[in-house]
Amino acid sequence: MPVHSSALLEPPHASATPPPPKGGKPRAGKAGKGRPRRKDPLWARLTVVAGAVLMMTSGVAIVGSKAVIGQATGSISQRNLIGDAGKTQAEGGGDLEGPIDLLLLGVDARERWDADDVRADSIIVLHIPATHDQAYLISIPRDTEARIPAWPKGNYAGGVDKINAAFQVGARNGGGWEGGAQVMAQTIKGMTGVSFDGAAIINFGGFKNVIDALGSVRICPKQDVKSTHMSYVDGKPMWNADAKKTGKPRTPVVHKKGCQEMEGWAALDFSRQRYGLANSDYDRQANQQQLIKAMAKKATQNGTLTNPLKLNELIKAAGKAFILDTGGVSVEDFVFTMRGVTGNELIMLKTNGGTYNATGSGNEALDEQTLDMFRAVRQDKLAEFVFYNPEVISNRK
Repeated sequence: MPVHSSALLEPPHASATPPPPKGGKPRAGKAGKGRPRRKDPLWARLTVVAGAVLMMTSGVAIVGSKAVIGQATGSISQRNLIGDAGKTQAEGGGDLEGPIDLLLLGVDARERWDADDVRADSIIVLHIPATHDQAYLISIPRDTEARIPAWPKGNYAGGVDKINAAFQVGARNGGGWEGGAQVMAQTIKGMTGVSFDGAAIINFGGFKNVIDALGSVRICPKQDVKSTHMSYVDGKPMWNADAKKTGKPRTPVVHKKGCQEMEGWAALDFSRQRYGLANSDYDRQANQQQLIKAMAKKATQNGTLTNPLKLNELIKAAGKAFILDTGGVSVEDFVFTMRGVTGNELIMLKTNGGTYNATGSGNEALDEQTLDMFRAVRQDKLAEFVFYNPEVISNRK
């Protein structure tokens, strides 16, 4: 039987659990059936799933009832983000007893930009196995060549383009972020076969307020990274467009190699960079996964989830950065079910080995190993796949 314990999925240098027996079958039925659930005294903190994505739904150790959870999450913006890409009843949709698959979309939207002209530059599939004690993040390269389905609302007849264009197609003609997410979800389902239980749209610009509420996050750049978006003016970080208007001398913002505590603006800027990185957007994917995991860790380590004042500040900040779809399941039921997952158990996985896999057209394509990884997602055998393919685990701290 596939091993779903978190010990199995530590980075390769860690101790490993013996592999599952060949020919074994995954557990079926309700989460946790057949094995004792961990008795974590802090389970009721409503642990963060996918880092910041459910950070706004995190609770505190002193509460555990769904009523309290509902009160804390009542202001979260909820919309239909998955449309026809949602799981059918036969696939386990409509309940939380089996594996859970969420689509996480990161948009770099700013107030002065047209809401109908936004692309999703961060595309992450979050997989939680039926045991509900583990979470995996799989990024899809923004330049992946994809067949985008017809979308009559946006006067789009369908065609082949980079996958990040799917969001822009759905957002046209007033479709907004809801339409953008639906087209993206349908595009990914057509490419990978994965249907979704829900989705979240993350405005990376809103992450700054979330990180500021946490104080800082620990980030470990693998190389010096010069920002293409920001400069210092009189020692103050500013967007380049605003910095130019001052007419004053500018100093480039450089994120130094090595582990460090980053303020919100710095962590956000670092996660946006791709130019000058060895593997361009693949390195940016890893950096964005690292940011999400760092936020999840910080929220569970600095007392935020056990301090009502800090928690309220965090929820208020996060509420401005997210739109959520739980597939018709109430947020409180969703969070309550996720209480076995912690930020430290977010496993970051690489597509295409973490480097380029170009097509003849110059766009990216998912290689065979990556398609096998998504097949394992559909079959809820991702733990087994990762065991036999440990090179797909990101080595980012």
